[in-house]
Amino acid sequence: MSYVVLARKYRPKSFDTLVGQEHVVRALTHALQTQRLHHAYLLTGTRGVGKTTLARILAKSLNCETGITAKPCGVCNACTAIDADRFVDYIELDAASNRGVDDMQQLLEQAVYAPSNARFKVYMIDEVHMLTNHAFNAMLKTLEEPPEYVKFILATTDPQKIPVTVLSRCLQFNLKQMPPPQIISHLENVLQQETVEFETSALRLLAQGARGSMRDALSLTDQAIAYAGGKVTQETVRSMLGTLDQDYLINLLNALAEKDGAQLMNIADEMTQRSLSYSAALQDLGTLLHRIALAQTVPNALPDDLPERGDIMRLAQTFDPNEVQLFYQIAIHGRNDLNLAPDDYAGFTMTLLRMLAFQPEETGASTPPPTTKPAPAPRHEPVMAPTLARKQSPSPGKAALQAALDKAKSGANETAAEKKSPEPPPVITPTPAEEVKPAEPIPESPVDAKAEKITWDGDWPTLAAALPLRGAAQQLAQQTELISWEQGNAGVQIRLRSPIDMLCTAANVERLTAMLTAHFGIKTNITTKVGQVEQTANQVALDKQAERQREAEQVIQNDPFIQALMREFDATIVPGSIKPA
Repeated sequence: MSYVVLARKYRPKSFDTLVGQEHVVRALTHALQTQRLHHAYLLTGTRGVGKTTLARILAKSLNCETGITAKPCGVCNACTAIDADRFVDYIELDAASNRGVDDMQQLLEQAVYAPSNARFKVYMIDEVHMLTNHAFNAMLKTLEEPPEYVKFILATTDPQKIPVTVLSRCLQFNLKQMPPPQIISHLENVLQQETVEFETSALRLLAQGARGSMRDALSLTDQAIAYAGGKVTQETVRSMLGTLDQDYLINLLNALAEKDGAQLMNIADEMTQRSLSYSAALQDLGTLLHRIALAQTVPNALPDDLPERGDIMRLAQTFDPNEVQLFYQIAIHGRNDLNLAPDDYAGFTMTLLRMLAFQPEETGASTPPPTTKPAPAPRHEPVMAPTLARKQSPSPGKAALQAALDKAKSGANETAAEKKSPEPPPVITPTPAEEVKPAEPIPESPVDAKAEKITWDGDWPTLAAALPLRGAAQQLAQQTELISWEQGNAGVQIRLRSPIDMLCTAANVERLTAMLTAHFGIKTNITTKVGQVEQTANQVALDKQAERQREAEQVIQNDPFIQALMREFDATIVPGSIKPA
């Protein structure tokens, strides 16, 4: 008889022998016991966690000759035929290779016929997310109201690709990844039945390499038995998987604790000579740092059977918890940056040098605030800010605002601050006038509206083009036309006409209002109206560009050399090739 791989030989045959999916087993067991059977089930989860196994057990529970039960007998014709994959009324369909609408229609045409020798006809569609949209649409009606003797079991590793119309018609169960302790326990049971010698530390490496998949763990165990010649040891498994010896990582952390950069480089060079994976090394280093953090905060959460438990407890006493957290972050980010490094060796050693160079910030030490940091202004002072700015600059505008900003940066306001207040002011504290920034909205308290009359000729296109705005607010300024403006007791009232209603949002109007208030030095209000526009900043710019284009074309056409070329060689000027300088 041919050899049967462990993953198939030890496939669970009942809910009792299924490992690691107790939440799904409990729900299905109660449903079978109370006869509350849904017509469609969706099993999701990563590869090798038991989706197909659950489907077969559920099919046996539904069709067992002893009746609908949560504990199928396993010896009747239905149970043995399903286990042997030859039961005519249990159909497993691979949606990856049968994903078209024709395949789905053929399946649905067969579904209308009653089962031949079973209680239910069960359709198990694996990797159902691979079906096309037309195939999903074809099965919707049957999936919602199938015949009473038809059950659907859908399985997928990517439920996000399944339409919500399908999800809403199914009872969904999310299968979890297998934790390493459960994988180790199952492997021990399997190897004992196979009479294969093993070391528990080797099974731990196999469980880590399986990444939560029981099928992968059994496949790796098959490979380890063949590689080791019948005895699964830690050394042979480590050599087979190419995993890093934990002694390297322990020595790396010892060198970090001693601030020994030369030792760090020696360990990295030794890893290079053995052709070890730097990505795997950083991954294992992150795992080791996680265990050290556990030992520092929750020692009971650390497994007692870890071979390096003694070293972990020692390093937990050596490093500060903040250092461990910093090393962990550097390790995981260094692994992500390996593909950006000049080579893996450079990326790995730079990660170690970062751990050596960086230190966590001391949270307990009190650091005096820098003297150059501006002190926060009182809440009522912004009321006078535009007035002060206007007094300092008789001609308010963009140049005056820029000068005020430059003055704030240079810290040349100490004398003015001393004259204003008898109390000694903070060092280099900017006056309220200097805190006005063109791009920021005005404060809640408005500027004094009863200020002196502003001087503006009403040239809105020129003003709109000069305002330092960005984004939609800039488009609002440059695409609108001035209807009218006036200055009264309430400030400056400006009415604008916009060709697009979407430009006149409250946020855009607020930003433009704040900019004009800072420009005029007096409270400004804006109202907008939608309509046809003619004289806008954008139109003026387009007219100037067209005029420059016409002048450039005229200069070229009047050039004597160009005229000679056209006359002597019958040359022509390519349309659109002339660009103004």
